[in-house]
Amino acid sequence: MSWEWLKVHEGLILWLGVFSLITFVATVILIPVFIVRMDRDYFVRDQASLFARGNPLLRGLVFVGKNLLGFFLLLIGIVMLFMPGQGLLTMLLGLALLDFPGKKPLQSKFLRVVAVQRSLNWIRRKNGKEPLLIP
Repeated sequence: MSWEWLKVHEGLILWLGVFSLITFVATVILIPVFIVRMDRDYFVRDQASLFARGNPLLRGLVFVGKNLLGFFLLLIGIVMLFMPGQGLLTMLLGLALLDFPGKKPLQSKFLRVVAVQRSLNWIRRKNGKEPLLIP
C-alpha cells in the first residue's frame, strides 16, 4: 500500500473511521439493551405466531421494518468482524430479526458457539435476567 493512495482517499478513510466509531458506540450501548429485553425463550419459541393477528397494514409495516433493521444489523455485524465492535452478537441479533427460509438452523449455529452463549448470558446475568434458552 502506498502513501499516495492514502492521501488520495483521505476523505474516505476519515468517513470510514467516523462510521466505525459511531457503529462501535451504538452497538456497545444498544446491543446489550436488545439482549436484556429479549424473552428468555426467544430462540426456542415459534416466531410466526407473534404477528399472526391484527391489522394487516400494521403487520406489513412491522414485517418490513424489522427485516430492514435486521438486514442493517447483519451488515454492520459483518463490518464489525474487521473493525472494532461486537460483530457476532450484532450479526446474531440481525438474523433474529430477519425472516427467511433456513433462519432457524443458521441461528442455531451461531448460538452453539460457546463464546456467543457466554457473552449473551453474561450481559443478561449482569442485568438480573435469566440465561437464554438455547435450542
